[in-house]
Amino acid sequence: MNESHTREAEIIQRIGALVTEERDLREQHEHRLTPAERDRIRELERALDQCWDLLRQRRAREEFGQNPEEAQPRPKTQVEEYRQ
Repeated sequence: MNESHTREAEIIQRIGALVTEERDLREQHEHRLTPAERDRIRELERALDQCWDLLRQRRAREEFGQNPEEAQPRPKTQVEEYRQ
């Protein structure tokens, strides 16, 4: 596995961990989330948006013959609430 695919696998693994944490928080407490838990869910959602954006950037760069390693995470405020 080359370095690019290793980095992509790391991003996918990070996405999986974030999704698991978000799901666990939502299932564990259902509608009785504390303010801190609601804040954490919002942070998880923003981190997921950022990870998905980075993954899309890397794949697009590779598709068009560019170096995927040059893709950089964009600020959470920029990728927040992208339409999927």
